Amino acid sequence: MAESRPGISKPRKIGGDGEPEIFCADEQSDIEVDLLRWQSLALNVLKSEGIRGAAEMTIVFVNQLSMSELNEQYMGISKPTDVLAFPLDALDAARTPGPGAMSKGPDRVSLDINELPLLLGDVVICPSVAADQATTHAGNLDDEIALLVVHGMLHVLGADHDTPDSTKAMRAREVLLLETHHWKGSAPTNFRQDHQEDDQ
Repeated sequence: MAESRPGISKPRKIGGDGEPEIFCADEQSDIEVDLLRWQSLALNVLKSEGIRGAAEMTIVFVNQLSMSELNEQYMGISKPTDVLAFPLDALDAARTPGPGAMSKGPDRVSLDINELPLLLGDVVICPSVAADQATTHAGNLDDEIALLVVHGMLHVLGADHDTPDSTKAMRAREVLLLETHHWKGSAPTNFRQDHQEDDQ
């Protein structure tokens, strides 16, 4: 399933004053996407994962060509994938105010990074890949996209599946979040997190 960029530390879980926000964008026309629905799921996942205060995450739906280009650029794999996660280390990568920002002067207002939103990262999903694999994976397109949203978000928040133990923990968390916020009950019997034909 999805890959994430290696070597990114877990983000802080507390932002400044405010509420978490999810920004969704649909940059493809292959599959109809209900942005408000996936935004709602993502906000519920953030709350369940303990994200508080002003924090931002972006979920972008792209076509196969765009996903293939991203997968090649960041993962070195020249084909489209279902989901990519791009975590940000908010303190190091996104909040550096730039040259001269620490200098003092009579007109310079001191910068309090705690007043800035915590930038969590981006999740990129390819709905047409999701549609192609849904029947051999999550079961249907709706459950497939829900799984990809949750899977990508957990990567952004620091989870991974690089060892058997971390895979087990991440998959258990995915199912719990989906049962709580997507199905509002038990997972369907045909739902699975491994691809039936081949594990990607």
